[in-house]
Amino acid sequence: MEITTNIDESLAKIAVSGKLTVATSPELEQAIQELPGTVSNIDIDLTDLEYISSAGLRVLVSAQKLTTQRDGTLRLLHPAQDVYEVFEMTGLSEVITIVKA
Repeated sequence: MEITTNIDESLAKIAVSGKLTVATSPELEQAIQELPGTVSNIDIDLTDLEYISSAGLRVLVSAQKLTTQRDGTLRLLHPAQDVYEVFEMTGLSEVITIVKA
C-alpha cells in the first residue's frame, strides 16, 4: 500500500493505493494520527484502492470520529465499485460522505 498526504490549512488530502488490510491499515492510521491539530477536514482519495478489509474500515471510522471531534468532515473520494460495495454492505455509506465521481 502507498499513502500520500498533502495538507492545506484545515484540509488534509490523503491518497491511498493498493490494498488496505490488517497488515497495512496501521500505516493509514498513523498518517491520520500524525495530522496537525489544525486539520479538521480530511479527504481520502480511494481511486487506486483495490481492496479494503474490516481493519481498513475501522481506520476510516476512527478518521470519521476525529473529524467530527474537530467540527470537520471526512470525505472518501472515488472508490472503485468493489470497494464502494463494501461501504454499502456495512452501512458505512450512510455514515461517511462518499463522492463517487
